[in-house]
Amino acid sequence: ADEGVAAAATSKKRKKKRKNKQKKAKQQPAFRAGADDAPSDGEGSDASGDYSSEEVSGDEGGATLSERREAKLQQMRNELEEKKRKSVEEGEAAEALRLQHLEEANSAISLMPSVKRKKREEGGDKPAMSLIANLQGQATPTHEFSKDLNMGKENSSGTVVFPTSSDVASWTPPDTASNPADEALEIQLPDFDSLRLQEGSSNNTIAIKFSAPHESKRFSINIAAPGHRDYYDILFHFNPRARQKGGQLVINDKQEGIWGSALEVPLSTLPLMFGDHACTLAIQINGDGFDIFLDGEHCARLEHRTQLPKEKCSLTLQFPSTDDYGSPEVWTVYRVWWGQKPSMASGDISGVPGVNMYSSLHPKKLFVSGLSKLHSLPEVELRRAELERAFRKYGGSHGVAVVCPMNATYAFVEVEAERQADLALQEMASKYRLNRARRTKHEALQEERAAVEAANQGKLQETSEWD
Repeated sequence: ADEGVAAAATSKKRKKKRKNKQKKAKQQPAFRAGADDAPSDGEGSDASGDYSSEEVSGDEGGATLSERREAKLQQMRNELEEKKRKSVEEGEAAEALRLQHLEEANSAISLMPSVKRKKREEGGDKPAMSLIANLQGQATPTHEFSKDLNMGKENSSGTVVFPTSSDVASWTPPDTASNPADEALEIQLPDFDSLRLQEGSSNNTIAIKFSAPHESKRFSINIAAPGHRDYYDILFHFNPRARQKGGQLVINDKQEGIWGSALEVPLSTLPLMFGDHACTLAIQINGDGFDIFLDGEHCARLEHRTQLPKEKCSLTLQFPSTDDYGSPEVWTVYRVWWGQKPSMASGDISGVPGVNMYSSLHPKKLFVSGLSKLHSLPEVELRRAELERAFRKYGGSHGVAVVCPMNATYAFVEVEAERQADLALQEMASKYRLNRARRTKHEALQEERAAVEAANQGKLQETSEWD
């Protein structure tokens, strides 16, 4: 009887546990399937063992942690996607704003109402100037010389010889030309006097405003004396060649139809001549030769190889259309000026290509330095008269020959003979600063020519120009 009571009590406890477990399963829908799978009879309950409240609570806690982890991961994925979407939207907005600004700039609409752009007035003839030009002053037009050169139309020391009319603005070699003289530009340079070069009273300077594009291979200039026989004789030849030996400036002369020994200067050492900009070329004729200046820089010198004309004459400036082989020359000439200017060479010029200082000194000519600067022709005449009186006794029966250049602080005095020059150096040194003058290349050529003529006539060379 006691064993039956114990069995009934045990069965009652198990039923009570099963009821509690089913009640909790109903309260947790997620675990409903697990509750349904639990044993429903005593045998099954005995096989699987008893289920305690701690075990059910443990299973429930593990499932909740897994759900939370999955939910957290999903939240992070959503946030990342949202950031990517916002980044793309911001990039598209910035690109749209940039395009809007570009459109507004192209249409000259200012983003700031307080800043206004200056617009050129309609009908105005004032040329546009760059910011640098505004800082430095006024920009120099392509067809004009710089005001610093003082080579305008209204200039007493020279004149513009091209263009001579308003109908012609510039000159470019024609494409149809087949030889250098075919439709070439020729300009006369009047009032050239080689005997008055040192005095500064003869025209001696040519200025050319030009431009040569990047695709140009070469261009050239010729200067010839009267009687050149269709440029069979050329005093001076200027020829930049962009494609020869890496770029070279070739300077030469021509005698009896034969070119002389060329002076070649690398273009890399000179100011830029080929490009979209305009350049100013200046050529000065003096007793030593032809001095070449490009944009104010002393580039080279071609010393005289033939004697200059003795009498006052007009030189001829030629701009050939092609080279000697018919190849076209590509460049544009805007303006040419011819007149008198003081020597542009200054300082030590021994490093200038083509300058070979004549080593011999003049036997009869003296160099007088340290004088006051002359500014007018009356001052020149007074200086000449003063030196003629001071050196009168060294000049023989005809007196001395005096040269006083304008705007210079020096003068030249030529006496009768070398012995008289020696005496003047000793006796006049206390009153004037004296030295032997250097013989110029032109004077050397004159002496050589006189010696050849005297030898041909069987006469002795004269020792003085007064004898």
